[in-house]
Amino acid sequence: MTDPETLSVTIVDGYVDEPAHFGVPPYISTYPRYTAGALVDAGVPREQITYHTIDGLREETSRWRDVDDADLMIYLGGMTVPGKYVGGTPAEPDEVRKLAWTASGTSLMGGPVKFGVGDENAGATETERQDLDFDFVAKGDVEAAVYDLVDSGLEGFNNRMRDIDDVSRWAQDGAFIVEQHPNHPDHLIAELETSRGCAYRCSFCTEPLYGNPEFRPPPTVVGEVDALSNHGVRNFRIGRQADILAYGGDGEAPNPDALRQLYSGIREVAPDLETLHLDNMNPITIVNWPEKSREGIRIIAEHNTPGDTAAFGLESADPLVQEENNLNVSAEECFEAVRIVNEEGGWRPGGDRETAPNFGDDAPNRLPKLLPGINLLHGLKAEREETYEHNREFLERVYDEGYMLRRINIRQVMAFAGTDMSDTGAEIANEHKQLFKRYKQEIREEIDQPMLERVAPPGTVLPDVHLEYHQDGKTFGRQLGTYPLLVGIPGERDLGQIIDVAVVDHGYRSVTGVPHPLDLNAASMDELTAIPGIGDRTAGDLVVNRPYDSISDAQTAANAELDLSRFATISVPTVE
Repeated sequence: MTDPETLSVTIVDGYVDEPAHFGVPPYISTYPRYTAGALVDAGVPREQITYHTIDGLREETSRWRDVDDADLMIYLGGMTVPGKYVGGTPAEPDEVRKLAWTASGTSLMGGPVKFGVGDENAGATETERQDLDFDFVAKGDVEAAVYDLVDSGLEGFNNRMRDIDDVSRWAQDGAFIVEQHPNHPDHLIAELETSRGCAYRCSFCTEPLYGNPEFRPPPTVVGEVDALSNHGVRNFRIGRQADILAYGGDGEAPNPDALRQLYSGIREVAPDLETLHLDNMNPITIVNWPEKSREGIRIIAEHNTPGDTAAFGLESADPLVQEENNLNVSAEECFEAVRIVNEEGGWRPGGDRETAPNFGDDAPNRLPKLLPGINLLHGLKAEREETYEHNREFLERVYDEGYMLRRINIRQVMAFAGTDMSDTGAEIANEHKQLFKRYKQEIREEIDQPMLERVAPPGTVLPDVHLEYHQDGKTFGRQLGTYPLLVGIPGERDLGQIIDVAVVDHGYRSVTGVPHPLDLNAASMDELTAIPGIGDRTAGDLVVNRPYDSISDAQTAANAELDLSRFATISVPTVE
């Protein structure tokens, strides 16, 4: 029987992506943290626990020795929603097999409940775990399996789900593992779980497989944030739940008191946090309990950081599709929820909360505190050509009536074992392939771009943009957050920097920006011509007549109709 105190363990993070759980960098999911906590709780010393991401193994082959030498190697992975990733690349099946073959000690794989690696990154339609030569496969919670396996002396475990007491201990005990993440500390955002499961039973979704919602009490989540903060984490995403408004209640009705304890507690233990965002909010909750929901939304918007997004699972605005797939919100109800979130969360720091939603040339130059996002899912049962028109009309109505959406997510359904979807989704998706492609492009051009201009008008300041890659002579980066904007900056800047950026132009789902504050005495021609209204000639005049003592001097020298002062992001230092 193996003594836990002598056990060496290597955790390999192949990344997860679930409907309510991000795990691809810059996010770190709960799985490696809870697994590390379970190991510590079972008696394994912290210093004998090593953590690697799959990208880390790719970048430095010597790290594979930790896989080979460990007494216990644990692989974590599984994608249950499709996605495109910039910060990391999920493990490929061949890499997962290599991990099992390389491990000389005991090997265990686990991840999202009832889901496995499958045959493709996204999980495809093969959702049952494949035999990849691991000694053990966790078919319940991997962290519970890890605890029981170590407790048994590596002899075995019963597949089980962990409970609230388990996660309360393991979340805090495993916080230390974040220090071994390659993005730590500056470019890392920790997923926080408040609950699992869902009170509703949409046909396509995996979340109900966890059962009805079970909520972690506020002190346990706050304690986890305290521990993570002590290990250098400054960015947090309350993403692991089906509906943040239902937190701490009966699974359906809002509980503003629980939200107040949660959010104020997080702010108290992590006063220097840089990001506090959320993800899922059920629009039917807002419709059924509007006043309690308003109170909850106000609490969230008071404590969060700007640019936060409450993702709404409308899925389809077509009544027939809603009925056939047991969707719980109609287009009219979802519109009402969009209106309420705009009114309570659509204000900007420095703006008037009573006149939200705030947008236009006179809006304060920060992103709104909390806006809704809309998820639209295609390939559901009973989908028809009219479905696309219903969805388009819904989005047009939101825009025409003056509200804001932070994100419109359009994707095609993935069928998973255990859900009420079969091959129908794949058949419908294939049948409507060209229609879907054309419709998606129209939404990007006709809705996404003007909506983005409303959400982030020229002059909007995006603090702490992390520069990630170069393309076509530009540098691209993002803030840390739930659904951060992709920002393109003229010129190739050193990657890894963190800079403030002012928005100057808009794409469909991205923006162009210039460094903030922009020194007109040092700005490049590319940066100057990126500013709305400044062409090559005006930019040339600005460069030739340097230096300036003030923006007004630059305005005069450029003889430009554009009022440079309207860009509060542009500052010019006095030249002595």
